[in-house]
Amino acid sequence: MEKLLHLQNLDKSFGRQMVLNHVSFELQPGEIIGLIGPSGAGKSTMIKTMLGMEKADGGEALVLDHTMPNRHILGDIGYMAQSDALYEALSGQENLEFFGQLKGLSKRDLTVEIAHVAQVVDLTEHLNKTVSGYSGGMKRRLSLAIALLGNPQLLILDEPTSGLDPNQIGEVRNLIREIGKTRTVIVSTHILGEVETLCSRVIIIANGKLVADSPTDELRERYGHKAALKLTAGGCSKNPSL
Repeated sequence: MEKLLHLQNLDKSFGRQMVLNHVSFELQPGEIIGLIGPSGAGKSTMIKTMLGMEKADGGEALVLDHTMPNRHILGDIGYMAQSDALYEALSGQENLEFFGQLKGLSKRDLTVEIAHVAQVVDLTEHLNKTVSGYSGGMKRRLSLAIALLGNPQLLILDEPTSGLDPNQIGEVRNLIREIGKTRTVIVSTHILGEVETLCSRVIIIANGKLVADSPTDELRERYGHKAALKLTAGGCSKNPSL
């Protein structure tokens, strides 16, 4: 079976601090996986390595059978950053046009793509509004729409519900669940409930090491149905108080 992503013994250090320590895992088409860990665990560095924004010190990062970094396949990867990188003085339509052009979409394809992704994230009626007037949830949905431009094979979402209220979180999670029916998704988060809601597989990283890689149900069985997992610097443990 084709592998969309293959990380093998990935190492990355900044100065004397080792951020990734022999990290290895594979991702098959059609999976929705949760990448979870405490702040500073190495999740963001791993994502940047997948995207070619960081070059590993050792090991191998293959995305769509290409060694990263490789700018030629960036159009096949959709990325939604933790913070919305939007031009707030522009409209939603203008933001989509700008980022679509950066992805190399032709004017004709871009018109069709924008209409499609705006419908997917339910922003069609708001495209002509200035982004500065968008709610937090609308901005996240616009960022998700931008990530979907070009119909990428792999979608990487970094803290997709960060800063949202409960209603907005529900909206974005529902969108991710629907999108995951037709493409492969990585959701990086520190929220365990998000992983349980969205993902069929969980990868836990702590201190730069992969400490667990299991189906969500299996991980829940291991730590108990009613006991939530508590993330710590060294991995995870039962937290009966949650």
